[in-house]
Amino acid sequence: MAERSSTGLLTMMLEPTPALAMTLPAEVREKLAELELELSEGDITQKGYEKKRGKLLAPYIPQIQGVDPSLQIDNRIQASSQVALQGSKSNKSRAANTRDERFRSDLHTEAVQAALAKYKERKMPMPSKRRSVLVQSSVEACTPPDTSSASEDEGSLRRQGRLTTSTPYQGHSHPAVEHWFNRVIQGSSTSSSASSTSSHPGGRSVTTTNTTAHAALNVNAAATALADLMAHTQLGVPVNSRVSNKIQQLLNTLKRPKRPPLREFFVDDFEELLDVQQPDPNQPKPEGQQMCPLEGEPLGVVTNWPPSLPAALQRWGTTQPKSPCLTALDNAGKPVYTLTYGKLWTRSQKLAYTLLNKLSSRNEPLLVPGDRVALVFPNNDPVMFMVAFYGCLLAELVPVPIEVPLTRKDAGSQQIGFLLGSCGVTLALTTDACQKGLPKAQTGEVATFKGWPRLLWFVTDGKHVVKPPKDWHPPIREASNDIAYIEYKTSKEGSTMGITVSHSAMLAHCHALTQACGYTEGETITNVLDFKREAGLWHGVLTSVMNRMHVISIPYSLMKVNPLSWIMKVHTYKARVAVVKSRDMHWSLLAQRDQRDISLSSLRMLIVADGANPWSISSCDAFLNVFQSRGLRPEVICPCASSSEAMTVAIRRPPEMGVPPPGKAVLSMGGLSHGVIRVDTEEKLSVLTVQDVGQVMPGALVCVVRAEGIPYLCQTDEVGEICVSSGSTGVAYYGLPGMTKNIFETVPVTPSGIPISGRPFTRTSLLGFVGPDSLVFVVGKMDGLMVVSGRRHNADDVVATALAVEPMKFVYRGRIAVFSVSVLHDERIVVVAEQRPDASEEDSFQWMSRVLQAIDSIHQVGVYCLALVPANTLPKAPLGGIHISETKQRFLEGALHPCNVLMCPHTCVTNLPKPRQKQPEVGPASMIVGNLVAGKRIAQACGRDLGQLEDNDQARKFLYIQDVLQWRAQATPDHPLFLVLNAKGTVSSSASCLQLHKRAERVAAALMGRLNTGDHVALVYPPGIDLIATFYGCLYAGCVPVTVRPPHPQNLATTLPTVKMIVEVSKSVCILTTQAITKLLKSKEAAAAVDIKSWPTVLDTDDLPRKKSPQMYKPPTPEMLAYLDFSVSTTGILAGVKMSHAATSALCRSIKLQCELYPSRQIAICLDPYCGLGFALWCLCSVYSGHQSILVPPLELESNASLWLAAVSQYKVRVTFCSYSVMEMCTKGLGSQTEALRLRNVNLSCVRTCMVVAEERPRIALTQSFSKIFKDLGLSPRAVSTTFGCRVNVAICLQPNRLGKLAEQGTAGPDPTTVYVDMRALRHDRVRLVERGSPHSLPLMESGKILPGVKVIIANTETKGPLGDSHLGEIWVSSPHNATGYYTVYGEEALHADHFNTKLSFGDTQTVWARTGYLGFLRRTELTDASGERHDALYVVGSLDETLELRGMRYHPIDIETSVIRSHKSIAECAVFTWTNLLVVVVELEGSEQEALDLVALVTNVVLEEHYLIVGVVVVVDPGVIPINSRGEKQRMHLRDGFLADQLDPIYVAYNM
Repeated sequence: MAERSSTGLLTMMLEPTPALAMTLPAEVREKLAELELELSEGDITQKGYEKKRGKLLAPYIPQIQGVDPSLQIDNRIQASSQVALQGSKSNKSRAANTRDERFRSDLHTEAVQAALAKYKERKMPMPSKRRSVLVQSSVEACTPPDTSSASEDEGSLRRQGRLTTSTPYQGHSHPAVEHWFNRVIQGSSTSSSASSTSSHPGGRSVTTTNTTAHAALNVNAAATALADLMAHTQLGVPVNSRVSNKIQQLLNTLKRPKRPPLREFFVDDFEELLDVQQPDPNQPKPEGQQMCPLEGEPLGVVTNWPPSLPAALQRWGTTQPKSPCLTALDNAGKPVYTLTYGKLWTRSQKLAYTLLNKLSSRNEPLLVPGDRVALVFPNNDPVMFMVAFYGCLLAELVPVPIEVPLTRKDAGSQQIGFLLGSCGVTLALTTDACQKGLPKAQTGEVATFKGWPRLLWFVTDGKHVVKPPKDWHPPIREASNDIAYIEYKTSKEGSTMGITVSHSAMLAHCHALTQACGYTEGETITNVLDFKREAGLWHGVLTSVMNRMHVISIPYSLMKVNPLSWIMKVHTYKARVAVVKSRDMHWSLLAQRDQRDISLSSLRMLIVADGANPWSISSCDAFLNVFQSRGLRPEVICPCASSSEAMTVAIRRPPEMGVPPPGKAVLSMGGLSHGVIRVDTEEKLSVLTVQDVGQVMPGALVCVVRAEGIPYLCQTDEVGEICVSSGSTGVAYYGLPGMTKNIFETVPVTPSGIPISGRPFTRTSLLGFVGPDSLVFVVGKMDGLMVVSGRRHNADDVVATALAVEPMKFVYRGRIAVFSVSVLHDERIVVVAEQRPDASEEDSFQWMSRVLQAIDSIHQVGVYCLALVPANTLPKAPLGGIHISETKQRFLEGALHPCNVLMCPHTCVTNLPKPRQKQPEVGPASMIVGNLVAGKRIAQACGRDLGQLEDNDQARKFLYIQDVLQWRAQATPDHPLFLVLNAKGTVSSSASCLQLHKRAERVAAALMGRLNTGDHVALVYPPGIDLIATFYGCLYAGCVPVTVRPPHPQNLATTLPTVKMIVEVSKSVCILTTQAITKLLKSKEAAAAVDIKSWPTVLDTDDLPRKKSPQMYKPPTPEMLAYLDFSVSTTGILAGVKMSHAATSALCRSIKLQCELYPSRQIAICLDPYCGLGFALWCLCSVYSGHQSILVPPLELESNASLWLAAVSQYKVRVTFCSYSVMEMCTKGLGSQTEALRLRNVNLSCVRTCMVVAEERPRIALTQSFSKIFKDLGLSPRAVSTTFGCRVNVAICLQPNRLGKLAEQGTAGPDPTTVYVDMRALRHDRVRLVERGSPHSLPLMESGKILPGVKVIIANTETKGPLGDSHLGEIWVSSPHNATGYYTVYGEEALHADHFNTKLSFGDTQTVWARTGYLGFLRRTELTDASGERHDALYVVGSLDETLELRGMRYHPIDIETSVIRSHKSIAECAVFTWTNLLVVVVELEGSEQEALDLVALVTNVVLEEHYLIVGVVVVVDPGVIPINSRGEKQRMHLRDGFLADQLDPIYVAYNM
């Protein structure tokens, strides 16, 4: 009772009081109205409605005292639903005390919030994901999901058979709990029926889609009309299915015009021109003067300045040995060791002596001065590093400091190996502890890392080094131009270069830093940076020794444990200088509450090493805000700019040097994207605030040049790359002279091309400009530069915008990577972030959509892909941070394993070719000139003429196939006609002419009493002799047989309705079948799938009495119906074609002549016997030609893949037929077992012809890999060929080989030819032949030789006129064995009336043709036929029904699918279809579900690149979900209906925006 009353209370709370209703903001009222409408239209369940309404009203309802808090509407919703509370005060105060807030530049955050407020929450479709993909830990599997993340229309989510008992949780307080229970009980088992159909390739249910409804969905109908249509047409889709809802949302999102629509026109030339972005005439252009190079103050002359760095060390080591040089800390922050200058001097000497004198190989010293040596020291051991570094300098060896490789496959470690190899490094110095931690090989030595040279590892600890003799002194020379050390740098692409620094440059740089920073002897400096490279090395290892300073080195590991450690050390040691990165300032802000008694008043300089990073300003400001009260003076903060190549470029001077005050610039992002500086005066949203990095270094000359092309000097208001000329920059990239010339020897020129100075400049890779007071400003780096459609964007700026999107609860700060990938000739922006483990799907999705909107508003650029990966999975750079190039590599390889992905190709890809518009009038290619089409021969071809072929064909005497059987039963009663093999390869049944005749008679006797002549009889048999015998029995009795594939006992739900439908549509009055199937048809399980009471009479033929029929039925005319051939087309349409007796005999005769079949022949058939050519070969041809058929039911191959090939070998068969699915089973199942088969004496050298029976374009890749694999078993490479038939004519082409008995007379044609056509031309319905391997080329194999008596012509699909040679059109066929018409096309009777008797609109208008529904072309080849004529090859391109009309062009699904399958190794199969103008790609994932989301971007990329199409929806499913019919063809329409009815149980569905 209590529960009910509280629920009542809740309802009261939810009912807005009239007064409240008045105070609600307009947009909330609007949303409420929208909700009401959704509820009334049934678009949302009652429960979903209440929940959403609760969310909307939550913030406006006063909390009621004493109500159970679980009944208060979930407060967390406030953040995510962005109710218009931004202005309210309470919200402000709450925001102020969250610790995330002070991370951000308030300016930027406000801009982002304002930008987001402009977008009223667009409803974007949220991707759907299978539960098991979410479960990354077992804990999560047992905790109900966050109540706010249940889907909006749970009604449609519940599958049948879920738990619906009323649990105690069904109060309104936990709307998602019951749903979650159902989820857990169901687990992640695939409860879908469609995914299980694949267990039996034939058992596909037939879709009864009302295709007129499809036609009604006019492509151009506005998306609004679509919603109505969807509610009223019989699309077989529940109206509130979540899939159609999402697609609807997607359409609505796309409906909003993003950019002005393109002018559409028809491009008649083949080259689909990608739209080139025209520069905007209004874009800002630089207007300033040409800049003048900027000179730093001259380097001061110091009287007793040491001549080199080793000389400085010698001086301090001997005169001030007790003076502290370096203090190392442990992870608790305690000082573990202080290295004095005396110790550093003696230990470096020992090491130098040991390296030069005590290491040898083959009695030669291992090292000579000038050799390169790797320094592999962990970040927490600065002392050993310093000793090793100076030891190398004293020995005149060149140190190459690198990171410690932790595993054999560290991010980027392969590239480091490449660097070591190219530097010729043979020795690595390391510490004892570090050496123990390195991965070892079996021998106990350090393992060789991937891509690394063989190294000798030397431990530099005390016991391994020797004291030099008294008379040995290291050579201390003046600084020369020899290499002092090599610093490594990783480029944007991930390659590693070594930058060489000479002794003189090292000395000059120390001199310049000393002067710029005002360093004095004996100062204390805290260094938080990596001491192996860049600022950490320059300040903490080199300049410090120059000035006898004391360095307190703070290891990264200590910073992770205690972010305040560096501030404590400044306080403890009264340090005058600290060298940090903005990250270290952030971290200390997080922890500063714990410490009250620290003072930063001793600092005279806080050097911010990454001050050039545009968003370091927010760290500096926030840090100052907090620590000003602890003695930090504002003027102490000194940002600096540096790069590995140019070393320090500029640094803000300490205040005592009397420099101008620091500057701040608020720049327009729009201007920056065009490379122009515009100070933003109006309070626009998209601005970048940057701080100066001070003045140019002493002794340096700096200028700014254009980043691309010739290095012209920039104008004063133009952004360019900063270049430096001074004695203190790097010298070269080791071993890369070409790149060195570009970077280290740039010669900037004036616009007239005159060099500005005699000395070369070094490019710094920093983008910036010189502001007022000669202050240097940096706005980005070349590495982070992304040029999208001609505009420049900086990766760091995009990161800053993403970070400013509230709330930061869902992703980790600082774990965001932004980079660009090249897709379709332009850069596309990709954002990858690490998601926190506790973020719900809904929250993350919300955050992602807001990030997209923010970036779009502020940078005016679309994000191509936004991916969230699980916490801690992005590759790390050695000292924290993300390894960007490695992340990009993983993204492109599909190895990133994201847990959430949003792709937005529709908004970013604006350079697609113009959509094509068909020309309305007849084009020039169809002008008729007599019998020529524009100077070409008409595309027409025919097989040999039946009338002229004299052959000793006895069966020709008979008009009816059943008469042939009777004649054979008398003439050759014991001649074996059929052998059926079982899975073991033994003969399970056989039949001679007489046996077959006798069995047929028995069936006829049973039928004659019961049925009338002309009745239709359904034959439901497994493949075998029964099927053949009952077929002839029906003919004997004058009935019309209809062969039907039996239902699959394990899969009745999907296979039985098909059987039922064929029986009903064919109007069968009786079913003949076996005892077992009779039981199955009437079983309880069957009753669940169909109405079993409505079956017609079922006759079990297992034990028929041995009765002879009174007399045979003689049809009055051969034009009478012989049998019905029913099959489901790939588009899911069930159709039966009528075969007359005349056509049946003509078909058999044509095949007999083409394949040279006669009684002494044996052929092996591995096909399904239910329709098309498979049926003809099983049931008709042997009886007509008298050859023996070895029948291998394809189903048996599932338990024994080698069955068919073993049979071919055992019976030495020359001619064999199979389907693509059989061929695929053999290549996949036996590919690795050819050796085992050879040992079992399987030999395929007997095979002359292996024909693949198909109604599709020949699958070249499959036939080639089949030939290649079984070549080892003697299969001739020429043996495999293809056939072509379709509904209107089951055998148009067969390609027998030319090795037959009649080869002398040349009955067999030439080998099948392959041509390469341009795929882009095909889309325009044109054929353009290209060379093999040219871009966009598509191989097409001839479909076989046209059968005797068959004529083929290519006709224009619209005008129905004949086309010329090598023109693409519909294949029309005329032949005595054409079918006579459709018995019925389920649901499409009217549309197909002209399929069987159509005439050309001009030219030969008399011949009656049948339209095959396939596109193809004829091409006259150089080869000659038996008759000496040139051979005409027929190429089938694909079924017209299957083609996709997109952007005015015609696409064949198989081409898109081939590209998609190639894009990732885990894609096992793929199918595409369109739905309301969206391209949907379904991929089967063979691999772990973690990879599911990797596929989304790869699939989208490849389809864009190769087909210029934007994928609308990517659906990732389990292997075997894509339905396949018995011929191995994909049932794409069936799949489409399964998708729309939400029956695929997908692993992931991504809706590309």
